[in-house]
Amino acid sequence: MQESEIRTHYSGAIIFIAKLITVATGIIFTVIVLNSLSESDYGAMGAFLNIIIPYFTILSGPITFWTMRFAARNKEGATKTSIVGNLGVSVIATLVYFAALPIFTTSQQLAKYLLVYLVAAAQIVETYLIGAFEADLQARRPHFVGYGLLIGEIMKVLFVYFLVAKLQWGLLGAMASLTVAFATKMAFYFKLVLEELKQKIVFAYMKEWLKGSVFTLYNVVGNQIAVIVFVMLVYYGGTTGYGYYYASSQIASIIAYSTFLAFALTPKLLADPNIDEVTASLKYVLMFAIPMTAGVLTIPNSYLLFLKENGELTIATPILIILAIDALVSTISTIWTYVLYGIEKVDEKAEIPFKQVARSRLFIAFSLPYIHSAITLPITFYALTNLAGSNLVLIAMYVTGINLAARSISFLILYTLMREDIKIRIPWKNIGKYVVASAIMALVLFLAHPVSRLSTILFTGIGAIIYVTVLIIADEETRKLAHAVMKAIGR
Repeated sequence: MQESEIRTHYSGAIIFIAKLITVATGIIFTVIVLNSLSESDYGAMGAFLNIIIPYFTILSGPITFWTMRFAARNKEGATKTSIVGNLGVSVIATLVYFAALPIFTTSQQLAKYLLVYLVAAAQIVETYLIGAFEADLQARRPHFVGYGLLIGEIMKVLFVYFLVAKLQWGLLGAMASLTVAFATKMAFYFKLVLEELKQKIVFAYMKEWLKGSVFTLYNVVGNQIAVIVFVMLVYYGGTTGYGYYYASSQIASIIAYSTFLAFALTPKLLADPNIDEVTASLKYVLMFAIPMTAGVLTIPNSYLLFLKENGELTIATPILIILAIDALVSTISTIWTYVLYGIEKVDEKAEIPFKQVARSRLFIAFSLPYIHSAITLPITFYALTNLAGSNLVLIAMYVTGINLAARSISFLILYTLMREDIKIRIPWKNIGKYVVASAIMALVLFLAHPVSRLSTILFTGIGAIIYVTVLIIADEETRKLAHAVMKAIGR
């Protein structure tokens, strides 16, 4: 497939639909786990997946970032070189993980999970290989990433039901389910890239990627430094306090799924820097992100009751509200990042000149996590040590609120950077229509205010129908999109 053959909206729609389907599987997984584990065990799982593991998969991105760019420009051998390179790094990372395991299980709260963490070590290798596979697929056949997402989620639910709900393996079963799901996705991707594996390894690419990885690693390290605020959350709020945040994030993260509608934007712009694609993608993403945010903001406690009907999680309602706004800001910021990565041509000749990259917009974008951390770390430390006391919900609120403020500042910097060099037309008229339709939907949800799982599903569906109906009546582009979707379903 040539780069120009990538259909941005088609690929995005496939991945987004897969993500929406995985919302159901994700909720099923969360409900099974939440109702089978204590809040402490659930928080420990979240701490492992979001805090511990990322430190050992930190090197999975530096190579694959450049792989996708090279593959999008049809550089032969890029995929095989990336897979072999990431596999080698993953083995080293896993060995370091085993060596470090006694250190981060010295805490009494985490020591009892030693066996679980040993079993889950396979996720390190899986993460590296999946990253390499997805980099190639994003560059050439982005829609297959959506199929992989769906396959992984289905396997995750099947195994968590069998291991946790039936066999009562608890946290060990939950972690094993994720490991099996990753392995299944990895096998699916492996079959798709078999042709690319017949090509030769190009060591010249690896040399350039290692040189360029100084910058991508700089960015990854910055992101990991930013995660220290969640280490603070675990330290001061314990696994229970982190559990409140983690449960809320499972709902709020659904809003950010809308970014997958623009998943193919970067490789498309690498092949054909048509800025009109950006405006179209903005419309497409915000058409879904705005109503999803409105829905969560209107009935946050209903969605928390959905996760656990005994009402224990409704105490986290203010945390979910903050996270919903944060997810919307993150979604818009991601679109701008996709654009910046797509229009940058510093590496278009299969070379990564160090000095030019250091002076490029890429480096500024890579530096944003450090600005984020410079804001969040000192303020969060002060808030948690002087203001929050022992209130676990308040501790989580401070962390999420400060994180939102810092993300908003980073986005403004990114927007200013892009605005100076690229004239992107913001579709304000379309955004206005999305807001009005979302407000009508939100009013219905507010009046209904469901308090059970069944009624929450029912009224969420009714709200979605109301939103789409209003938008189809008011917006011609939505009518065209609806017609195209029906036509695609027919095919």
